[in-house]
Formats: sequence, C-alpha cells, structure tokens
Amino acid sequence: MFFDWPLRICAAKNGGQDAAGLRRSWGICAGWTGVFVNAFLAILKFSVAVYTGSVAIAVDAVNNLSDAGSGVVTAIGFKIAGMPADDEHPFGHGRVEYIAGLIVAVIVIAVGLNFLKESVVKIFNPSEVRMDWIAGGFLLLAIFCKFWLFGFFRTVGEKTLSPAIKAAALDSLSDLGVTSLVLISMFAGKFTSFPVDGVAGCLVAVCVIIAGIKVLREIADPLIGIRPDQSVVQELTRRLLACPGICGVHDCIIHNYGPGLSFATAHAEVDARSDVISVHDMLENAEVEVAKSMSMVLVLHCDPFNVDDPTVISWRRRLENAVSRIDDRYKIYDFRFTVEGDVPVIRFHLLVSRNDMAKQDEITRQLEKVLHRVDSRAVLEINFINAYV
Repeated sequence: MFFDWPLRICAAKNGGQDAAGLRRSWGICAGWTGVFVNAFLAILKFSVAVYTGSVAIAVDAVNNLSDAGSGVVTAIGFKIAGMPADDEHPFGHGRVEYIAGLIVAVIVIAVGLNFLKESVVKIFNPSEVRMDWIAGGFLLLAIFCKFWLFGFFRTVGEKTLSPAIKAAALDSLSDLGVTSLVLISMFAGKFTSFPVDGVAGCLVAVCVIIAGIKVLREIADPLIGIRPDQSVVQELTRRLLACPGICGVHDCIIHNYGPGLSFATAHAEVDARSDVISVHDMLENAEVEVAKSMSMVLVLHCDPFNVDDPTVISWRRRLENAVSRIDDRYKIYDFRFTVEGDVPVIRFHLLVSRNDMAKQDEITRQLEKVLHRVDSRAVLEINFINAYV
C-alpha cells in the first residue's frame, strides 16, 4: 500500500474501464508521477549543488531532470500506444511503448556521457566543496524519494508488464545507489585534499551510462524480434491441444506488437479423414478461443495427420526413435508415407537447432541407414526447419 497509492487513486477515478484501459491509465499515471517526483528532486539537488559547489550533485540533479523528461515520454508513449488500430497501423500502436523506452535509454546515456566529461575536468581543476548536515539532510530526503519511486515503478511494471516502466524502475534503483554514493563521498571529501567530488562525479556518470546501456539492450530486443516467453508458447500449445479435433501443434510463430497483444500462426494436426468444412470450423473455433483467453490474434494452418494406418504409424515411430537418438530436441512434423511404383517414399519436416543446420547431410545419412535396414528401396526426403519459439 505504501507504493501503490497513486494507482488506487487512478483506479478510483477511472472505474469501469476494461483491463486494457486500466493498464493505459496506470501507465500514464506512472509517467506523470515520475515527472513530478524527479522534477522535485532535480530542483532540490540543483539547490544543494549551488549551496555546496559539488559537480557530483549537479550531475545527479541533471540525471533527475532527464528522468523527468523520460516520464513525459513514458506518459505520452502510453497515450499513443492505447490508440486503436488505423489504416496506416493495422496492428495497433503498442510498440510505441518500446520506442518510448528507447528514447528514455538514449537520454540517460547522453546525460551520463556529458557529465562524465565535466567530472573529469573537475578532477584536474578541483574547487572547494561545502558540505554540512543541511545539505546531507536534503540528500537523505532525495534518497527516500528515489526509494519510494523505485518501489512504485516496480509495482506498476509488474502490473502492466511495460518495458518502459520496468526500465524506469531500474533507473530509479541505480539513482538510489548514485545519490547514496554522492552523499558518502561529499562527507569523505571533508577529511582529504583528494578530488573526491570529481571522482564521485565520474562514478555517478559511469553508473548512469551503464544503467542506460542495460535498458537500451532490453528495449532493443523486442524491437528487433526475439523468441517469445516459453510460458506463452506452452500456454498456446496447451489450449490448442484442448480443442476438439486437434492432435498436434507445431511451427508456431508469435509476433509481439506491444505488451498484451500478439499476432501468431501455427500448424494444427487434424485427422486426415475429416471433411474440409468440419476442419475449417474446428480451427476457426480454436482461433476464437485463443483470442478470448490470451489477447492473441491467431491463424491456424491445417496439417492432415493419418491417425490409424498401421504402416504409417510404424514408419513414423521408427524414425522418431532414430531422431531422438541423434538429439532428443529434434522433432518430426508433416509426416507423409507413399508408395510410388513399388518404392516406399517417406517425407517429413525435421525441426533442428539453427546451430545444427550444417549437419543436414550427416543427419540424413544416419536416418537413411535406419530406413534401409527395413527396406533398402526406401527413399527419404527431409525438409529441415528451424523454430521461431
């Protein structure tokens, strides 16, 4: 309750919203809360920096000022991300949140680099720093505010799964350590002629830069495109296999278009004896059920699967056992058995690691040996594929 009271106020003012609307309201609330708290801290620390003449505190103040600007970006990002899809953006605007986080990271890194330069100058041209318990008290207040802001952003980040807000939480945690370092170094400087202020400023700037780079990497990943969380893949597979008529799922591809919205495709194995109309209705019903429960727009591809031919089942089982002995991560899909003339022809897709694509010839030779022990005339055609999940 200590950290989430702004959210409770926001929820009370925006009662009756659906989950997406409430999430957007929380994100905007988090952004503007960050603006006000960081603006207050920037003014507070600038005042202390003028009072003490400390470059380290000035660096910290400008860092808070950049955090306030980041809050504006986050709030605007959530506002835009909540806009409905339009003709130019048929997949919605959810990825704006990632762009907002990217801007936040760039601002943080730029501020850190600028003040790293200023702090190095301060080391070689030190000036007197005035530090007393009045300045120390104000810095303690700033530390308390940053601690609360970290807890608040972490709470909102857990509720919204927003990368921009999670980035703000990490930034607040680093700021908490930075201000503590500044406070300790300022009092230490009273007892030595060593340029503690300049060194502390460098350390603060380096911490800010590292935090910004870390956030940049985390935000860039979903923009570039990464594997989805395996729990999402497992949940999708579980729900599809629970649908009547679907006996297998493979070749899943999931595209993230912002927190809470994904577009996906998958291959669903169905009984080859089923008629086209019933298979169409079956898959469409499965797509609707997934959309209701997972906030995912899904398109299913039909893969007919022979479920009762003993010859097909025997060959498939034999090859699956051989594949598992090579690597138990490999999977066989789209298995087809035909007799062309008097020659058995076996075709299937083999899912392998991208790192093993160079081993295709060797894998094929090993599986052909298994086939030829049973029938030397058998022909094997393998389509090697990689997973996207």
